[in-house]
Amino acid sequence: MSETRSPREVFHALLDGITAGRFAELAGLYAEDAVVEMVYQPVGPRRVEGRAALRERFLAVGERALLELSADNVVVRTTDDPEVVVTEWDYRARHRATGREVTVANLQVLRVRDGLIVHSRDFHDHAALADLLGTPPPQPAAR
Repeated sequence: MSETRSPREVFHALLDGITAGRFAELAGLYAEDAVVEMVYQPVGPRRVEGRAALRERFLAVGERALLELSADNVVVRTTDDPEVVVTEWDYRARHRATGREVTVANLQVLRVRDGLIVHSRDFHDHAALADLLGTPPPQPAAR
């Protein structure tokens, strides 16, 4: 009988899968009804619900494969809630076509239940990624 992965182990499996480019496997780390909030996402949905929708997003990213990512400065902090970890890391992102590189700061708050991510709040430096890809992030609409 296999043991259920801890929140720390699930985060490392997610990070390892992303940096290895195994995008087709990533949805398997999420619960069927998982919710992912991408708080600073400049374009597109800021909230994705369900494993199926996450699978589509991961597969789309994997098909484009524009970047090579490696992780540095990884810190995982436990909280007084045993289901929740707060994670910080930097991606070293390299554009495959141009060879340009940037460092991208990341913070993620994960809730893991029964070895699966049920909720995630993601804070990524989208401006650094947009700069690397040569696509400036859109400006927010005037209010």
